[in-house]
Amino acid sequence: MSALPYLKFAGPVLDAATIDGVAEVLRSGQLTSGPWVKRFEAALSEFCGGRPARVLTSATAAVEVALQLCGIGPGDEVITSAQSFFTVLNMIAKVGAKPVFVDCDLVTRNIDLAAVEAAITPRTRAIMPTHWPGSLVDMDALHALARRHRLRVIEDAALVQGSRWNGRNVGAFGDLVTFSFHPNKNITSIEGGALVVNDADEAARVDALRFHGITYLPDRTRDVAFPGGKFNLPDVNARIGVAQLARLPEFLAQRRMLVDRYWARFASSPPCVLPPRPAGDDGQSWNMWSVLLPLSRMTLSRQAFREAMDARGIGTGVSYEALHLCTLGRSFGYQEGDFPVTERIARETVTLPLHPAMTDADADHVAESVRDVIRAHRR
Repeated sequence: MSALPYLKFAGPVLDAATIDGVAEVLRSGQLTSGPWVKRFEAALSEFCGGRPARVLTSATAAVEVALQLCGIGPGDEVITSAQSFFTVLNMIAKVGAKPVFVDCDLVTRNIDLAAVEAAITPRTRAIMPTHWPGSLVDMDALHALARRHRLRVIEDAALVQGSRWNGRNVGAFGDLVTFSFHPNKNITSIEGGALVVNDADEAARVDALRFHGITYLPDRTRDVAFPGGKFNLPDVNARIGVAQLARLPEFLAQRRMLVDRYWARFASSPPCVLPPRPAGDDGQSWNMWSVLLPLSRMTLSRQAFREAMDARGIGTGVSYEALHLCTLGRSFGYQEGDFPVTERIARETVTLPLHPAMTDADADHVAESVRDVIRAHRR
């Protein structure tokens, strides 16, 4: 067993001032959406080049509302990657549309845009790519493809807040962009998410969709013309989000230092497949460090590897399972063998610790432990 404190694979950094700020909100009596939500949205809008931003209770809610905003429902198709979190599958299915999966790149894990174009049919309404830490989807090619086929784009940017494309923050351009503020993301509001839209009309529609579908008549009575949900973020969460967004550059710098440390220290025999290697000021944020284990050349399973790491005081995760092979995915007719790269990632992936509370010594400990466990169990 490790004598070191247990190292979680993800977690937020919350300072005393933020915690005190939460207490102030609680004492104010304004517990649901209020002035801190407005401040959070204003700060996010500034971060996204002035585009309207709306916060919601989760990134999942943001994806659902984005699909509703696009008018997507039964009979429609949305093309997305089979290598992503369950949110994209669940919300596409929830609004009654069909998820059309395509494969991804082995190293970047980003969606295969050539496969996207081949999958477009007359029923396709939107493309929903997931951006991966260390390498964004080719934004120029993505949006050119969408314009060519008159499709909406809903970017799942849950993992990449703070990443830049040609010097511009993700969210500052494009179509619809969703962010996550879950505790294992680049910033947190404990639970929460955001949807970045194109104009004031779309923002007003989101306002209604996230709060019962309510709109106001000239006499300030209320009306509902379409079914909305209840996804408004409380001020307590927004207070945390404001403080976290202000510290995002600091958090990203620490994450980048840790990634550089991993690249300097990471070696195993047989070798793992590693994430993309950082290159200068490439504008990439790093939310996760997920590797592919050389399981075919090892005598232990992924679960046994994770247990061995746990015994050394190191937490791990799985990012991600193959969406098309879960029970819901299979219900749309998908089966094993459809997307070989996604399936290999799903079998071999392990997420290792990466968060701004870590030190260089923590990164060294992780890299050395991976090396030692693999070496001890190679074929």
